[in-house]
This record gives sequence, C-alpha cells and structure tokens, in this order.
Amino acid sequence: MKHRTALAAAVALAGALLTAPVLAQVVPPATISVTGEATVSVPPDLAQIDGGVTSEAKTAREASEANNAAMGKVLQALKGAGIEEKDVQTSRLSLQPQSAPNRTGPSAISGYRASNRVTIRVRDVTKVANVIDTLVGAGANEIGGINFVVSQASKLLDEARERAVADARRKAEIYAKAAGVTLGAPLGISEEGNSAPVPYRRMAAGMAVSAPVAQGEETLAVTVSVSWAIKGQGQ
Repeated sequence: MKHRTALAAAVALAGALLTAPVLAQVVPPATISVTGEATVSVPPDLAQIDGGVTSEAKTAREASEANNAAMGKVLQALKGAGIEEKDVQTSRLSLQPQSAPNRTGPSAISGYRASNRVTIRVRDVTKVANVIDTLVGAGANEIGGINFVVSQASKLLDEARERAVADARRKAEIYAKAAGVTLGAPLGISEEGNSAPVPYRRMAAGMAVSAPVAQGEETLAVTVSVSWAIKGQGQ
C-alpha cells in the first residue's frame, strides 16, 4: 500500500512539472494594441449608370410589348454610342398590375406597368453626360443614379497602407512613453477595410438633356489594427 501511494505521488509530481511550462506558455505577452488610419484621394476611372424604360398599357401583353420595343431602341442607341454589350447588364425586369382607387369596394385593375432597367458601365468617365444624353434621347424615362468607382482601388491603397502602419506606430510609441515602457516588435497586423464607391446624386425621370456631371475625387481609406510587444526589463 505504501509503495502504491509513493508511486501515485511521484506520478502526480511529474505531471505537475510537465504541465507547468505549458501553463506558463499560454500567458499572453504584454502588448499595446492600436489602430492606424490613412487616406488617399484619387479621381474615379469608372462610372456605373442605372437607367431604363417604364411603359404602361391596358393589358399586360401591350405593356410588355411596348416596353420591349422601347428598351430595344435604348440598347441599340447605347451600342451606337460605343458601349459594348458586356458593359450593359439587366438589373431589374418587372410587370405589375395597376389599380384604380375605388371607395365602394375592392380596387379594380386599370392597367399594367412594365419596367426594364439596366446598369451601364462607362469606362471613360468623361463620357458620362453623353451616355445620359443617349439614354434620354432614345426614350429612357428612368435614370436611377450614377456610381463613380476607382477600379484599381487596392493597388492605389498600397501607399495608404504604409502610412496607416506608420500612424499605428506613432500612436503606440505615445502610449509606451506615457506608460514608461519600451515598444517592441509588432505581433500582429490586420486590415479593417477600405472605402466603398461613393454614389452620385439620384436623378429622376424627365431630367434635362446635357445635365452637368461632376466626377470629383474619391477618398479611399485604410484602417489597420496593430499589436506591439512591450519589451521586458533589461531587454
């Protein structure tokens, strides 16, 4: 019995000695975690226009046929303006009944409304106004809006990424000095995200032809989170 007790105690002691280094390793190191930010402003090189045709008629077939004919003219006009087929994509297609108000009973169907809208990618932003003119001139009665986009945003953000990390170091050094410690090497860096395309103003149907369009500049932003080690005493 004494032999078994001594053996169990020895095994328990050996287990404690083996697990002690493991427990010591899971203790997180002392760190300073901050975020760094930087922006870059660049002119957009791509535009997306949302537009189309809405047609109304007494029957669903008449509304659909009228809408198809009108949209066909719009697509043909876009092709004549140099817009490639790959840059025109249907975004919405609908056919809905229209009801006349009736105070004495259920509303009766008075007609149908067909709608066909497309998203047009314009690769030369200086031609946005011309494309809008083409849409309106060909019979488009819905111009939903314009998005100006920077197509190579990630590549253009590389400089901002470097400045964001430098901004994070600057902040971390301020905290380290205030705390009376020395900043060590970065332990982790993660990018939080960047800006999305900025939408231009929404325009209603019946807008004037040759409306002025200002592309301006788009501000792209980068935010990084960086954790810095704190050097121990004597390091």
